[in-house]
Amino acid sequence: MTFRNIKVITGIRRSGKSKLLEELKRYIIDTIENNNIIHINYNLPKFEKLKNYNALIEHIESNYKEEKENFILIDEVQMCDNFEKAINGFHAEEKYDIYITGSNAFLMSSDLATLFTGRTFNIEIYPFSFKEFQEYYNYKDIQEAFEKYVYEGGMSGSYLYKTQEEKLQYIKEVFNTLIVKDIKQKYKIRNTNIIQNLTDFLMDNISNLTSSNNITHILNSNNVSITDKTVNNYIEYLCNAFAFYKIKRYDIKGKKFLSTQNKYYLADQSFRYATLGTNRLDYGRIYENIVAIELLRRGYEVYVGTLYKKEIDFVAQKQGKKVYIQVADDITNEKTFKREIESLLKIQDAYPKMIIARTKHDTYQYEGITIEDIAIWLSKEDEYIKKP
Repeated sequence: MTFRNIKVITGIRRSGKSKLLEELKRYIIDTIENNNIIHINYNLPKFEKLKNYNALIEHIESNYKEEKENFILIDEVQMCDNFEKAINGFHAEEKYDIYITGSNAFLMSSDLATLFTGRTFNIEIYPFSFKEFQEYYNYKDIQEAFEKYVYEGGMSGSYLYKTQEEKLQYIKEVFNTLIVKDIKQKYKIRNTNIIQNLTDFLMDNISNLTSSNNITHILNSNNVSITDKTVNNYIEYLCNAFAFYKIKRYDIKGKKFLSTQNKYYLADQSFRYATLGTNRLDYGRIYENIVAIELLRRGYEVYVGTLYKKEIDFVAQKQGKKVYIQVADDITNEKTFKREIESLLKIQDAYPKMIIARTKHDTYQYEGITIEDIAIWLSKEDEYIKKP
């Protein structure tokens, strides 16, 4: 066996990390004849006795088979005390291919470098994409499927429930557990009402540029006592737990990042409906959230573009290539269309530019800019990295 990094499967709670580990196990069994899989799932009572790292080491070493290709698969690894000592030791022996999952609060991306000193390969799991949603429900009409996806989102555990009310209740409980159990326990937060107020604000303002100073001022004016430092810390906790994704601003002309004001997008738009309700629908902002997460899912580096005081929703880069994207709801209104197209027309380079909107029509071009229906775009393979 060649030397390999520790594979760490991360992502928001209930996004399918354990299921991916199970599928990996099946894949190894089906494709590697000379395998020996040591699989530990700390959710199961039979592994209770292995929740000390010395016991874990003893169990794995006793199940090692020298003549085989040995795989270690551990689910919810943080439930083992001092697990990093065991994992680092196994890695140093260079005898195992190691895959682990863990609770976001205890295995966040910011912790990995400290725990495993740069020996990791991070596999980030997102909620179901629109394409996966279509396949799961076997939708033939992508427009009908998209209307459902906007509300139901990609938290696949909710698909087991029959009514919309039951689905949203499940989604709300998942998100509340993320805050109340995971983040509170990790950071020893005493008053969860404050972080809940902050979360509600971020949900209500997805796709809006904001800053910690602005958030602090608004929350204080609503009788929520919080400081800039606490706001910054809590936002960092939420992003580390994959509840929100921070998107920085980028000056297209100056080719530099801007330090003031960022955007925050939810891991899945269904959390907003489940928590805040559907009374104040803003499809444009919801669509922008869906596109932001899809770009991240496809492996892009994503930024908010600024050019001559105009905003470009997304500057997305991957493999040395770039695409500029504006996202809108209804662009049949001439004023709205002009607003969206003007910012893109001011960009002088030759990289692809597009508007993603709810057109319900085939893709077309306008002065070199691609106009594409959001459901069609979400259904297609990523095409921009294939262009020369």
